[in-house]
Amino acid sequence: MNAQRSELVLWAAQRVTALFLAAFVLVHLATIIYAVRAGLSAAAILERTHASLAWPAFYALFVIAAAIHGAIGLRTIASEWMGWRGRAANLSMAAIGIALAILGLRAVVAVAA
Repeated sequence: MNAQRSELVLWAAQRVTALFLAAFVLVHLATIIYAVRAGLSAAAILERTHASLAWPAFYALFVIAAAIHGAIGLRTIASEWMGWRGRAANLSMAAIGIALAILGLRAVVAVAA
């Protein structure tokens, strides 16, 4: 894949993940507001997440979108501010994205299990 096409794919992925993140954040905030207004305790919230497959799936997708979005954003910042480009920059940002995804998914599993 040539450099221009690669940049176009990353640009599109950044925008698509932003759309997903906007929806995920809205649902997350609405859920928090509901839980607070309903007076749910942390134990009650965890009980509900343990009994559901939908919430862990939702948060897993949230984590993956955030990891992709964040890694691409960091790559862009490193390129613009530090002039860091090329294979080393791409691999470093991919490693950061993978690390973010692993850490986030571990948290999802801890809450869901």
